[in-house]
Amino acid sequence: MSLRNILLTGLVAAGAYGQSRPYNGYQEKQFSQNFYDSYNPIKHMGGIGPYSDRVGYGIDPNPPASCAVDQVIMVMRHGERYPDGTTAAKNQAALSKVYASKITTWAGDLAFLNDWTYYNPNQGLLDQETFSGPYSGLLDAFKRGSEYGYKYGHLWGGQSTVPIFAGGYERVVETARYFGMGFFGYNYSTSAAINIISENYTQGANSLTPTCLADTGLLACFYTVRTLPQFAVAAARLNAQNPGLNLNSTDIPSLMAVGTFELQTRPYSPWINAFTLDEWVAFGYIQDLSYYYCSGPGDPYQIAVGQVFANASLALMEAGPSHLPMSWNFAHDAYITPIVAALGLDRPSTPLPNNSVPFPNPYNSADIVPMGGHLVLERLSCNATASSAAGTYVRAVINEAVVPWPTCQSGPGFSCPFANFTTIVNNIPNFVSTCGVAKAGYPQYLDFWWKYNTTQTLNYQNGSIGYDETYTLSK
Repeated sequence: MSLRNILLTGLVAAGAYGQSRPYNGYQEKQFSQNFYDSYNPIKHMGGIGPYSDRVGYGIDPNPPASCAVDQVIMVMRHGERYPDGTTAAKNQAALSKVYASKITTWAGDLAFLNDWTYYNPNQGLLDQETFSGPYSGLLDAFKRGSEYGYKYGHLWGGQSTVPIFAGGYERVVETARYFGMGFFGYNYSTSAAINIISENYTQGANSLTPTCLADTGLLACFYTVRTLPQFAVAAARLNAQNPGLNLNSTDIPSLMAVGTFELQTRPYSPWINAFTLDEWVAFGYIQDLSYYYCSGPGDPYQIAVGQVFANASLALMEAGPSHLPMSWNFAHDAYITPIVAALGLDRPSTPLPNNSVPFPNPYNSADIVPMGGHLVLERLSCNATASSAAGTYVRAVINEAVVPWPTCQSGPGFSCPFANFTTIVNNIPNFVSTCGVAKAGYPQYLDFWWKYNTTQTLNYQNGSIGYDETYTLSK
């Protein structure tokens, strides 16, 4: 065949292929080459910034081709909120110091103060979910419920009443409620049943917020003041730009927190741009230190706290979807990081340094428990493939990214064989013995996933839940 005929044959073949899969320069790519998180301060706001998806590993969050999700267990932090009273007091004290300077015209990075107004004029909103702006907590919860209704709705037959479990704190209950309304839509009022679980320490292990009585230094740990050189640099810069201002390094984190909470009520906060990337990295890291040492892998007592949820999840998966195919749970950040640590996820190989900022950071709390952060455990029922046997597997999904176990990822989609997952959970330090629960006479295991209400009485609670009130489940 001549070269001319070879070329013509190739062109004909190409033309035929082109007719079945047309290409032009404007056709959408199968996979994007753009990733937009190269610079995003939200990733350096620790646990007090708006929700953001986790930086993942490129693993498809949809079930592997040979598998189907037959059971799902979620624990989710409440959505974006106004600051608590303690944080608000610190923020307002720093702002008062700024305005006490009597500066009439602000300059430099603080020029926006010439017309800026505080984002929360109503002190009664402290501690509550935010409800305005694109980052609002109630919107976040509703959207998550709607998305999960599409993703996991096949686990609900449309007839049964589905329990939703929420810690007894108003913003947690509101998050659970809006998640339920998103998931069930018009069916929420008749198909969901919120069970409010007391956050009182006397609940022992029968809790979404278990307290380790033996961890006597926990409260002091959270309130340890940590300062880094970046905050002194920021104070010096702002003082130089505005003569008469007298900020110090301890004022800076509080002013930065004004920006993170403003962003949860408004689409934009000028405080974010008042600080540099180095300063935001330092700001996020002081929170990472608190989570790591006070409610994460740096505190062995808190790993035992995480055993409660992990052990109950194992028991629920052993019972299988015929008992409870979906378990939707809502709590606080400091009760999710212990679970993640107990499961052997996000555990740096060496302790975090407290005198310098590692970058990249091996423990980023903004990837684990931002506002609205959530951990999902999926039980997968899988067919045999060339590389894996038929059977049951488990995947962990944190903030919409599949996070493989470092030592257990041989299943489809880097999942963990159920037998190996069982071994992981059984090796977690026991909460009851580690934390002295049995000695105190408090409940020694979580049973509300088996003994729950199916009435809708609390779907629209009457009045404020408040904090630490006791709600009992009907048996």
